[in-house]
Amino acid sequence: MLVDFFFALRHAGLQVSIREFLALLEALQQGVIASSVEDCYYLARLTLIKNEAHYDRFDRVFQHYFKGVGEKVEQFHEIDPDWLQQRLEDERKRAPATQRHEYEQLPKALQQLLLEQTERHAGGNKWVGTGGTSAFGNAGQHPEGIRIGGESREQSAVKVWELRLYRDYDDQRELGTRSLKTALQRLRRFARQSAADELALEDTIQATAHNGGVLDLKMRPERKSQLKILMLLDVGGSMDAHILLTEQLFSAARSQFRNMNFLYFHNCPYENLWRSAQRQPADLRSTWDVIHTYPSDTRLIFVGDATMSPHEIARPGGAVDYSNEEAGETWLQRLTQVFPHFVWLNPVPENNWPHRQSLVMMRHLMQERMFPITLEGLERGMRLLSK
Repeated sequence: MLVDFFFALRHAGLQVSIREFLALLEALQQGVIASSVEDCYYLARLTLIKNEAHYDRFDRVFQHYFKGVGEKVEQFHEIDPDWLQQRLEDERKRAPATQRHEYEQLPKALQQLLLEQTERHAGGNKWVGTGGTSAFGNAGQHPEGIRIGGESREQSAVKVWELRLYRDYDDQRELGTRSLKTALQRLRRFARQSAADELALEDTIQATAHNGGVLDLKMRPERKSQLKILMLLDVGGSMDAHILLTEQLFSAARSQFRNMNFLYFHNCPYENLWRSAQRQPADLRSTWDVIHTYPSDTRLIFVGDATMSPHEIARPGGAVDYSNEEAGETWLQRLTQVFPHFVWLNPVPENNWPHRQSLVMMRHLMQERMFPITLEGLERGMRLLSK
């Protein structure tokens, strides 16, 4: 079976060697890992992939190839019938009322519950659990609380308590739609705009000849674009639903802008940005350092869905996964003041923007310079950046 997996990786453009594949087989035969899909994943990635930029492509191949393997193993686990019956009853009796806490009280309320709670809970409105209306847990419904594990459903948590693993965008992904290929042409046209500061020799000779030998210099835009681009990409959380479109845009930009730099943030920029979506300490980049490094004529492009708790924008300490000293809007204002040529590109359809408070707030902070990632939206955004 693993032979086909090897060829699937090769077909995806991952340069996996036969020697590396044989090393993986030998490790499996020696029993260096337990019999789990997760352990197999980490061993295969460690053995076969040499470049972190290829992790995302490896993830897609692995997920597609081993899809369902873990489900087949887990289907033999016994389910407590009493717990299942209780869960069904809780679903029927779930009260619409929700327990509300002041923003500053959330951590203290969670700490108190953890001291008092002695068993698993599901479907309730007070304890840390699943599927209820409590402010703490996951897979339930609450306007603002702390999500602990699980998947994001309502996207309304003001804090998230879990291990977050983000994936870098693959800049080798090919554009997949005709509209985005056309958008690529708009980006190319934008990249070629510059001052007429290069001598057009052939045009000068022809114009001088037509002018009776009197020198008539003709200039043309320099072939090499002088534009400096800084792209800040939101990654993780609700942006996982927009990975494909964001990768297509990122790939297009990388192919067109030679003088382009990029950094990552999550939901809203704060005092730090990251060179990698893994957000390791070694990848940390101070936002003040970014502000003082790039010249003011740098074109600043934010890419994100602006979908978050309003606290993440408006309040110190509002960041979903750590405590920021200054509000996100403070850092956004600094960035846009230093780099007056800026736009925000949003993968969310424009007709959905008025329905999320955070998106309305972000659009206002961006001085209405928010555009959808569509052919028409990119054309508007690039025209504004070129001024």
